[in-house]
Amino acid sequence: MRLNVKDVLCVTSHHDERVLHVQNTNSVVPWLPLNDSALVQSGGWTWEAHADQTVTILHAKVAQKSYGNEKRFFCPPPCVYISGHGWRVMQDHLKGEDSNSLHPFIVYSQSGCISLSHTLLSFPSPQQMFACAKSLFISDQDKRKHFCLLLRLFVGNRQEVGSFQSRMIKVISKPSQKRQSMKNADLCISSCSRVALFNRLRSQTVSTRYLSVDRGAFIASARHWSAFTITLGNHGDFVLTEGFICYGCVVQLVCTESGVTLPPMVIRKVNKQHAILDVDEPVSQLHKCAFQFRDDPQSFLCLSNDAIIQYQAPSSVRDPSRVVLNDGSCWTIIGVEVVEYTFNQGLACIQTPVTPFPVITGLEVNGGGHVAMLEIEGENFSPHLKVWFGNSEAETMFKSPKSLLCVVPDVSMFTDVWCSLRRIITVPLSLLRLDGLIYRTHFSFTFTPELQPPHSVRGAAGGGRRDDGVEGGAEDDVLLETIHQEFTRANFHLFMQT
Repeated sequence: MRLNVKDVLCVTSHHDERVLHVQNTNSVVPWLPLNDSALVQSGGWTWEAHADQTVTILHAKVAQKSYGNEKRFFCPPPCVYISGHGWRVMQDHLKGEDSNSLHPFIVYSQSGCISLSHTLLSFPSPQQMFACAKSLFISDQDKRKHFCLLLRLFVGNRQEVGSFQSRMIKVISKPSQKRQSMKNADLCISSCSRVALFNRLRSQTVSTRYLSVDRGAFIASARHWSAFTITLGNHGDFVLTEGFICYGCVVQLVCTESGVTLPPMVIRKVNKQHAILDVDEPVSQLHKCAFQFRDDPQSFLCLSNDAIIQYQAPSSVRDPSRVVLNDGSCWTIIGVEVVEYTFNQGLACIQTPVTPFPVITGLEVNGGGHVAMLEIEGENFSPHLKVWFGNSEAETMFKSPKSLLCVVPDVSMFTDVWCSLRRIITVPLSLLRLDGLIYRTHFSFTFTPELQPPHSVRGAAGGGRRDDGVEGGAEDDVLLETIHQEFTRANFHLFMQT
């Protein structure tokens, strides 16, 4: 089964964006849907379980401008991954409508000041929905200092799925050889950021090899490259620290997709095929560097054809502060971004584009208990969006394209044993468009039980029995809960009117 997808990557000007890192909490009870059948029905809409569609864009943070007739192609090249069972569901819907939907291909275009260039790429196979643009470049006559990539997706008979934007990319003329300062923080490599490593023999593009992970093993690939989270540690036991990565520091590389980790290594600056051991300046974009294994100072991270090995580097005879390297142990480091868009069209077979894609950047809770309201900050919001907590719709108000306000639903919507267990419950946050399109987010909402006094204390305070001798605690709780809910709705609608 194959999918006919046409993607267009365009260079467009945009303002800078901030990336929000969300940490998962392992100490919470995961939310389980109330309906775990193959089809989930709620609010009049029907979605097929696990039919999400994901578009992932990987690209570098900086791009080197071309010089004269020499084309300096983006390195590493921007990559697109298409994943999720929802693409197969879409394929099934289009099978009887368009016979040309069985031939996938991607078109990348670069918008410059003078001309428009296109590169046609294909997916390797229906099982490998991946493609990269190796012929994108920035002309030396282009005066922009920042730009974005725009990925346009089409299926079937030119039916547009949407346009998906990358992060901001900074244009540089050449790698800076000067010592970087905090004023040029965008050119420095910071701890816990994502990077890519590649090796290029004698500046030849065809000889470029990227550090990658395949089936749990590190390899040197000519086509695929992996994003790694680089973390800063100490020279003893590896302890994660914050700050900018400097030469002479102990770092660790973790593959963002597979989680495979290299041993702790000391990053060294490279100059004329030598690793310099007495330099402590910040690491900058597109710098040449070497990675010295902390527990084996004579060994350096090295490639040999497609394999990753340890190279035993001899010390320099003339200068004891330098180590002689071979070609395979000299790496170029560059910061990268990973942008992911996940949505679910379900069985609606939506004809309109899924973009502009709403993006959540922050959450703020106002109030508590039964009168809690959640303010959502982000971009590309519209009056056609509703906030969903798990599979429960929340009353939502559109304030602006960058702000939504909603009422937090009662925790009893997600579990019947809340009152007895009093445990933390976390539910995912999603945005639902009026036509049934679901936008997945990386955010979740956690219900935390409030601390209550013991039952004997509450009984002594006057909440034990009614005058007729019947225990009224449960009924009183229900009455108070109803009053709180009605007050919340009235307060919410009053806020909407103002």
